[in-house]
Amino acid sequence: MKKIIALSAVLVMGALGMACGDGGANNAAANANKAVANALNTANAAMANANAAVANATNQVQSAVNQAANAANGAMKPAPATNAAPANANAKK
Repeated sequence: MKKIIALSAVLVMGALGMACGDGGANNAAANANKAVANALNTANAAMANANAAVANATNQVQSAVNQAANAANGAMKPAPATNAAPANANAKK
């Protein structure tokens, strides 16, 4: 009879431990999910930084192209007309 009581007590304590325990497997899965989320957030931030760097480089190239185009437009303009004195056919000789 003592063995049955002892065995029942062990089973009851085991059942309580499983029901009220912290669930190590659940904690491991939750920690793994947090690690994955952190890794994805880090990757997202890295992509955002790379995107900003590409945008900045594109803006710098566009600015250089605009400056070159403006310089070329300025070089292609004709020289300003001079206001030379008109020849006067009626001038006294």
